[in-house]
Amino acid sequence: MKTKVIISWIAQIAAAVILLQTLWFKFSGAAESVYIFSLLGVEPYGRIGSGVVELIAGVLLLTPRYCWIGAGLGLGTMAGAIASHLTILGIDILGDGGQLFALALITFVCCAAVMLLHWSKAMTVVKGILPAR
Repeated sequence: MKTKVIISWIAQIAAAVILLQTLWFKFSGAAESVYIFSLLGVEPYGRIGSGVVELIAGVLLLTPRYCWIGAGLGLGTMAGAIASHLTILGIDILGDGGQLFALALITFVCCAAVMLLHWSKAMTVVKGILPAR
């Protein structure tokens, strides 16, 4: 296997695992998730909506043809999570020692790596959608 393929799969799997393992907390209404989204003023719709987006991103990240779309969704979702931590929530939430913030950063970096490694695929699709100049 090529190094690029190996690195991509490691990043895809790492991001997907993080995104998918948090779904239980969001969809079950775990106290920590309800607390976070209540602070943000978007409980329950923001919690469930972000869970749906993260589910789609996680599945797409594990699909070779569409992993770049999953990476894009993951980047956007994690950018929102990181911004929320830095502006409203803080790094440490309910004494977690910054674990959720760290997971958001790791997922963001993994999704960025996948997007960069599959940039040509993404640009081919974008060029096919946009009108010619």
